[in-house]
Amino acid sequence: IVGEPLIINRVARGRAVEERVAELLARVGLRPEYMRRYPHAFSGGQRQRIGIARALALNPRLVVADEPVSALDVSIQAQTLNLLQDLQAEFNLSYIFVAHDLSVVQHISDNVAVMYVGRLVEYATNEELFFNPKHPYTEALLSSVRRPDPLSKRERIVLEGDVPDPAHPPTGCYFHPRCRYAKDICQSETPPLLEVTPGHVAACHFASELTLQGVG
Repeated sequence: IVGEPLIINRVARGRAVEERVAELLARVGLRPEYMRRYPHAFSGGQRQRIGIARALALNPRLVVADEPVSALDVSIQAQTLNLLQDLQAEFNLSYIFVAHDLSVVQHISDNVAVMYVGRLVEYATNEELFFNPKHPYTEALLSSVRRPDPLSKRERIVLEGDVPDPAHPPTGCYFHPRCRYAKDICQSETPPLLEVTPGHVAACHFASELTLQGVG
């Protein structure tokens, strides 16, 4: 599995493939002899490490990680995220990290993009987006993030209705049927993605007017 990209792209052959696979496995915390094992012999965390090793086989500059820790328990999630950050620093990697767990996103991301029904609705630096959101959908998402303080009280925003069918989305702003701030213009006009503050863009007609609640 790890050596397949090397063979398909004719980067290495024979003994050189085994040596590269052993090197990659060691780098993600697995023993080189594991290359002889079958998939069923590995735990979920080990399988994720194998996937990471495979992704590094061709020395990429950009790695797309789609829900890389969603099926793992919390302790293994933390180990995997720390490994990804170590590899990023060592190999100067950039990640496109796709996830629904906002705590994970906050932990690993430098910049964050929020999408709704296939459209980008907000983009900003990690700190700016989590503490100063400009789109109502982002605010609703952030309201679900757990706080470490059990005595902390914060309104949980429960969105009414269902996510629309991407093949038949609503007119205007896709989010307007579920948005508590929606007005008539939201039903008829698609909001452009505009810069609200330097480096912070949002697709909301009222992004510069609303005061939304972040995680702070």
